[in-house]
Amino acid sequence: MESIVVAVEQTDRTPLLQCPATTNSSSAPLAAGGDEISPSPSPPPNCAADLSANSSQRRLASLDVFRGFTVALMILVDDAGGAFPSINHAPWFGVTLADFVMPFFLFGVGISVALVFKRTPSKVVATKKVLLRTTNLFLLGLLLQGGYFHGRNNLTYGVDLDRIRWFGILQRISIAYLLAALCEVWLVSNVCVDSTVSYVKKYYIEWIVAILLSATYVSLLLGLYVPSWEFEAPGNNSTLPIPFYVTTTKTVNLEFAECSVNSPDYGPLPENSPSWCLAPFDPEGLLSSLMAAVTCFAGLHFGHLIVHLKLIGMPFSKPLYTLSYMFLTTGVSGFLFILMYFIVDVQKFKRPFILFQWMGMNALIVYILAASELFPAFVQGFYWHSPENNLVNLTESMFQTIFQSKRWGTLAFVLLEILFWCLAAGFLHMRGIYIKL
Repeated sequence: MESIVVAVEQTDRTPLLQCPATTNSSSAPLAAGGDEISPSPSPPPNCAADLSANSSQRRLASLDVFRGFTVALMILVDDAGGAFPSINHAPWFGVTLADFVMPFFLFGVGISVALVFKRTPSKVVATKKVLLRTTNLFLLGLLLQGGYFHGRNNLTYGVDLDRIRWFGILQRISIAYLLAALCEVWLVSNVCVDSTVSYVKKYYIEWIVAILLSATYVSLLLGLYVPSWEFEAPGNNSTLPIPFYVTTTKTVNLEFAECSVNSPDYGPLPENSPSWCLAPFDPEGLLSSLMAAVTCFAGLHFGHLIVHLKLIGMPFSKPLYTLSYMFLTTGVSGFLFILMYFIVDVQKFKRPFILFQWMGMNALIVYILAASELFPAFVQGFYWHSPENNLVNLTESMFQTIFQSKRWGTLAFVLLEILFWCLAAGFLHMRGIYIKL
């Protein structure tokens, strides 16, 4: 990133941040044509130039690295979490490595929103763009996680529309993006930032919205009365007093010791397991997505990190996306991104992170093919005599044999998988191919 030096009069003051352009029909299009990680163009004449402003065509490399790191982390915890339960999602309360993946995604989305909509020459055009991208993300998430694709080791597909999963990872990201982007388009004051006070005046409404979302969610979480309810799940289990019928693709607590013989990993139900083990529950549900959206707002303005203490007595819980969990993960996201920004974009130390940067440039296609297991399932469709004799399973078994350990062999296989997708993304980058919505 090239430095830009601006000469100013002795009496001039340089604003801390750029102010938005005045709306007119001849204004430039939304920041770099909507490229979600391109800094905005130069500020209008009524504001002094930001000393750290960049060309509208220059990508923020640290955000690519942050994204690529997040995708690689997601593949790691998803594919190696079974072999290393300590990095898998916490069953209910607590935070593990896997529980940072979703907040990292949301935090990166918030940063992208701040860059794309730094200037909004036309609020109506910007709103249409937000609604279109939100719809695309939601529908793509519905296709990938609605239950149609069944993932690795299951060469089938299809879903009963009455049992479809309406909310998932991309659906949550789309909701958070919608709320944060609309606030950035419509609620940011048209003032130049040349002091702390003017900075607060410019963005204070966004934080009011974030606080209201947090207060609404916490009030519903702690104060909403839930009456007795019944559910049914398929199958005959003599340890369960009534028949059950799962109405979603998720069940509530299959990692709890009461619900899994392999706890804290997934496993078969133990004898005399409680009935609530198969209760329908979606960790990316609509209500908790309101709290998740606050992480996007924190991506616009970094929040404070709460590490050692619980907030107002509320434990960390990713399935419930509690307020304390949001602060913890957002703080870690902020510190990690600042570190990457300083190393990659300020110090220009990019080469060691080039693999993550490539993956970050095509994070969406890697998520679709790798994290959603479309590509592994496709490869497994070609087998010799038996479905178990396929390239994916044989490669993983080979590493387990080499390392004489199922756990470490699985980890080596997953690291090779991450390297493969980094190189695949690098190939797409060299061909100038970028898949985005």
